[in-house]
Amino acid sequence: MKPDVWRWVLGALGLAIGFTVYPLLGRLPEPWPDLLAGAIFVALGAATWRYAQGDRFIQGAAALLVLYGVARLLFLR
Repeated sequence: MKPDVWRWVLGALGLAIGFTVYPLLGRLPEPWPDLLAGAIFVALGAATWRYAQGDRFIQGAAALLVLYGVARLLFLR
């Protein structure tokens, strides 16, 4: 079985972006931190859905990310 290198690279890149971008959002004036964080979760869910390629578990996780992102955009402030 050949290891999926792109999966490891994208995972590490996602963690790096998450740990650097998310804390920086707190420095922005209101309402931008909440709006951008919600948009990031929606984008992450959309990318996860595209990556899933029919895997129901990953699609479920993607749907939860999108729902949380939309809820954060609209209600959780």
